[in-house]
Amino acid sequence: MTQRIGLVTLVVDEYDEAISYYIGKLGCALVEDTALEGGKRWVVVAPQGAAGSGLLLAKAADARQKQAVGSQTGGGVFLFLHTDDFRRDYAAYKERGVTFVEEPRQESYGTVAVFTDLYGNRWDLIEPEG
Repeated sequence: MTQRIGLVTLVVDEYDEAISYYIGKLGCALVEDTALEGGKRWVVVAPQGAAGSGLLLAKAADARQKQAVGSQTGGGVFLFLHTDDFRRDYAAYKERGVTFVEEPRQESYGTVAVFTDLYGNRWDLIEPEG
């Protein structure tokens, strides 16, 4: 049996604001943007070169979901973005205004730095060892 996680839902305030950030700041590709009933949309973004995984951007629909925007993991790192060139992506993100909450560091598993997205979700940018 073969399984994989295809999409992870990321609750956002507004579709277009989120699309603009993930494409413009993080360089993601817009995989799909389909209108659904009731003003909802099926919006998928993915890192360039991602093979079958992505983020489903879901607009918060009620008060409980709105409270989760930016804190889907209670302040811990939410997503781990692997790169083949940490220095390139770190420099590009800094130039585009991405907020890093710590300086890059070398760990046993690779080079890493934590950044926050437009809602405050914490991400690791990682170039894995080996």
